[in-house]
Parts: sequence; structure tokens; C-alpha cells
Amino acid sequence: MNKQRQQVAVVTGASRGVGRGIALALGAAGMTVYVTGRAPEQGGSNLYGHALRGSLEDTAVAITAAGGRGIAVVCDHGDDAQVEALFAQVEAQCGHLDLLVNNAAYIHDQLIEPGPFWAKPLELVRILDVGLRSAYIASYYAAPLLLKSAQGLICFTSSFGAGCYMHGPAYGAQKAGVDKLAADMAIDFEGQGVAALSLWLGPQLTERTKIAGEQHGEQYQAFLADAETPQFNGRVIHALLNDPQLMALSGQTLITAEIAPGYDISEAEGRQPPSHRALLGDPRQQHPARVV
Repeated sequence: MNKQRQQVAVVTGASRGVGRGIALALGAAGMTVYVTGRAPEQGGSNLYGHALRGSLEDTAVAITAAGGRGIAVVCDHGDDAQVEALFAQVEAQCGHLDLLVNNAAYIHDQLIEPGPFWAKPLELVRILDVGLRSAYIASYYAAPLLLKSAQGLICFTSSFGAGCYMHGPAYGAQKAGVDKLAADMAIDFEGQGVAALSLWLGPQLTERTKIAGEQHGEQYQAFLADAETPQFNGRVIHALLNDPQLMALSGQTLITAEIAPGYDISEAEGRQPPSHRALLGDPRQQHPARVV
């Protein structure tokens, strides 16, 4: 009997936070996981004067310790050549790709501060470069490798900010943009065994959100009380990848808290994070018209 081929994933922006947690969950499921970040070592990021811990190398080591195979690749997703080199490395070492999680995004320290967009630093617009454009570029180079998989998946980490006002217009445009990338890429992939999905994650329990909660207690306390861990979302992504009905979902924007129970996925001690659909709105439905 032939040994089953190990599944391969790329998770962008995985030095810490959401990307790291998703990557760890995929590693715990036995996957080979390539993780990207701008620097391999600790340091270089802080929020409100607090240094954010974690590094690309730490994430790769933790993936391997969890039962998978972690591979750290230094990659600035604002540099197309580095992204091309990333997927060339995956092809040379593995020959195929099963899963791409487009998670890398530029997050400015003042993103969640109140005030109109013109009163904030212009730098906030960089989320459209590293967050939206970068997701397109990664998907472009990943596509030929995904087509070699028995069942491939591109996931975009999105949020309810795609459908309601959240953190200002740059953030909202990036999230709405990746939802549309998933919808349109799904059409291009039709009949070829690759799905594209955008996932609305709820508030995430990360070091960054913990610090932000301490600074904006009244605003974030209720949300963080029922927040999700990134590992929870990684387990949902892994379940989607291996769902025999995945292609029927392709092109949709899904709320991870809503689909998790169908895969028997919950947080520790059976806690089920709530969907915020009633409070923050519904994912946009794509019109069936096609202009080619």
C-alpha cells in the first residue's frame, strides 16, 4: 500500500498572532507548513510600547513539535519577487501545494484608534498593498501548484469589517476585497479541483488583541470575552480542506463560528464561539451574472 502523501500548506504572515495559530493547528494535523514573515528573529514589532513576542523560526519549530513539519521562509509580501521565490521553493521541495492561507497584512499601530481616515497616518493605506494586492500575488504563484493537488484550497482570512464600518475605509476595503477575490477566483478554478473561500473570523485571542483590550477596555471587553483562538480557525480550515463537499462551497464567504459545529470543532472545554452576524451583518452574496 502506498503511503499517503503528506499535505502541504503555506500560511503567510505567520510569525505571530492569527497566522501563527492557524499554522500550529495545521501542523498538529500532520501537515507540512511553510510559514512566512519579514524577519526570522524576535523583535521589530510593538504595540502601545509593548514588544510583540514570537518569531518565524519559533513558529516553524512549534509546528514540528506539534506533529507536522514547519518550514520558515523569510518573505516580504510587498516584494513580488520574494513571493515568486517562495512558491518556487515549495515546488522544488514538495512538487505540489494543497492549501494557501492568505493571512499576511500590514497592521498599523493606529488602525483601531478612533477618528476619520484623514486624521490618521497615510501609512494605513498599506493594507491594500500587503493584505489585498499581496493576496492576489500569492494566489497567482500558488495556483499552478494547487492544481497538482487532489483537492486544493485558497483561504483568505477576512472579517465582519468587509460588510460593516470597522477600523476605517482602508481596513474595510481590504476585507471586502479578499471576499471578492475568493468569489472570482472560484469561477476561474471551476472544474479543476481547487476551491477559493473567504473566512470571516470573529475577534481573535492574540497578544495584540490582549494589549489592545487593555488600552480600549470598554470597547473590546465584551467581544474578547467570547473571542476565538487562531488555532480554532486553523482547525476549521483543515476540516474544510478535507471536506468531500468542499467544491460546493467554493467562492463563498463563510463565518467560521457558524461552520465549526458541523465539523465538531469547538474551543477548549467545548466552548463554541458565537457568530456576530446579527450584530455586524451578513456576508455579501455574489450576483450570478458573468461578463467575460
